[in-house]
Amino acid sequence: MSRMSKVVKGPLGWLILLFASVTLLAIGIQRDGGPSTPQERIDAVSQRLACPTCDGESVFESRGSASIAIKREVARLVSDGQLTDGEIVRSIEASFGSDVLLVPRSSGLEGLVWVLPVAVAVVAVVGMGFVFRRWRRENRSVVATDDDEVLVASARRQRSES
Repeated sequence: MSRMSKVVKGPLGWLILLFASVTLLAIGIQRDGGPSTPQERIDAVSQRLACPTCDGESVFESRGSASIAIKREVARLVSDGQLTDGEIVRSIEASFGSDVLLVPRSSGLEGLVWVLPVAVAVVAVVGMGFVFRRWRRENRSVVATDDDEVLVASARRQRSES
């Protein structure tokens, strides 16, 4: 194995990969591609809300009367300019109930819906890393005994005779 291959596959390579991943995630989180015009804000908020009478449609997509009413309320609140998008969503939720949210809240029990699968995946990957490392260490320490050598030689002789 070449020296470069050892560096890439060793702890330094993993450290570089971890650093690059964290850096890219940090850059991705910092980007703000939020809506800038009032119509874009109305559309963005409408896409976060579920139609109360339709099955599986957002307020943005739906042509139902309830969705049209919610869209008008969102447009009115955006044009007032008093509330942020999150506050508008909470206002609509207060009027129609939490069933109107397409995306669960990031706090409380609903937050576990987002966090728990990621936590399980991380624990599983770390656990597998420990297991593979232990197996690798155990395989290096396995040495054939004299009895093993005799058994293998005997099996070879029997095979060559048949």
